[in-house]
Amino acid sequence: MKKTWLLGFGFFSISITWALYNAFVPYFLEDYISSVALIGFFMTIDNYFALFLQPWIGSRSDRTHTRYGRRMPYLLIGMPLGALFTAIIPFHNGMATLILFMVLMNLAMSLYRSPTVSLMPDITEEKRRTRANGIINFMGGIGSILAFGVGSVLYSAHQSLPFIAAAGITLVSLFILRTFIQEKRDAPGYQAQTAAKSKVSFKSQINRTTVLLLAAIFFWFVAYQGVETLFTLYGKNEMRLTESQASFSLTFFSLAFVVFAIPSGWLGGKFGKKRMILIGVSGLLIVFALVPWVESLLLLRILLTVGGLFWACININSYPFIVSTGSEDSIGTRTGMYYLVSSLAAISSPPLLGKLIDGMGYSILFYCAAGSMLLALICVLMIRHQETESPANSQTASASLS
Repeated sequence: MKKTWLLGFGFFSISITWALYNAFVPYFLEDYISSVALIGFFMTIDNYFALFLQPWIGSRSDRTHTRYGRRMPYLLIGMPLGALFTAIIPFHNGMATLILFMVLMNLAMSLYRSPTVSLMPDITEEKRRTRANGIINFMGGIGSILAFGVGSVLYSAHQSLPFIAAAGITLVSLFILRTFIQEKRDAPGYQAQTAAKSKVSFKSQINRTTVLLLAAIFFWFVAYQGVETLFTLYGKNEMRLTESQASFSLTFFSLAFVVFAIPSGWLGGKFGKKRMILIGVSGLLIVFALVPWVESLLLLRILLTVGGLFWACININSYPFIVSTGSEDSIGTRTGMYYLVSSLAAISSPPLLGKLIDGMGYSILFYCAAGSMLLALICVLMIRHQETESPANSQTASASLS
């Protein structure tokens, strides 16, 4: 699994950049906009581009064959551009330049996010993918912890420092990936898929299981994206926390996710991905429903910690689940489908929840998140897909872990 740990640096850089973006960019927008709904809209306007780019690029990368491989060309272009535009966001001189820099950064990240994610199943056999996803999400979680923890300290010193640091980490991660991950050498099915030159369409991937799973992914990301994007404003305006206290509180969610990422992958391999997802969705539903009743900062952070454990059950097992329901030559396409619905959630959730907050107050944020989790739970319960078991899986469960 050495290659998986190295690949984790790609997820590390993506996670730290997104976490900083969601934690601190709302503060920049608040200088120009008073409506939470409008802040939510501008926080997701970039996802309108990602909505089309990520699925197309994921599918396109399935059919890209260069001397650098299928996925790597997209990383070589997107990561330097993403680093550049991340670094300049805090140097905006007005609302127009802030929105421009936000859009450019997210367009650049859309170029390489799906190909980076697709590399994991490319270089990992199916029975080990939940474990591998646990490892790379562990790395991504470390990035989130640094973003919320160290990022809060850097932000207090100067608002530009977290973004400059994230840009530097992105460039270092690209160097590591380019140096140690060679697709033609490390991806078992690369040569066969190159020879086949098959074109996998989105339409050919649609079936009952896929539709229900994509719907569930949409609903739990509506809950997660809304809470992640608007939580710092919730903490500041509803619980009267400082900006640093609110952003640091998210560290507890991320830390719990990191701690449970690898165990969740192992459990998914042993007991089934669907079962672990059901546990995660049910638990996070309860956590979100309880948050509006909390007034203590300590109790809030305890709930966020428990929520992070349940989020690991969902997040670690969901991506391998969606990939496992298709063929090996459709990995990029199904990765694109995964990001299609998550982008739809990112587009719809913060503006909608922001509008509800404007009319009903901040407590409605977590009630809506709990309701969205309930819809996700219903969709997962309706899935009848039989997970395949490798003969070696029962004997080597510890080696088989989304």
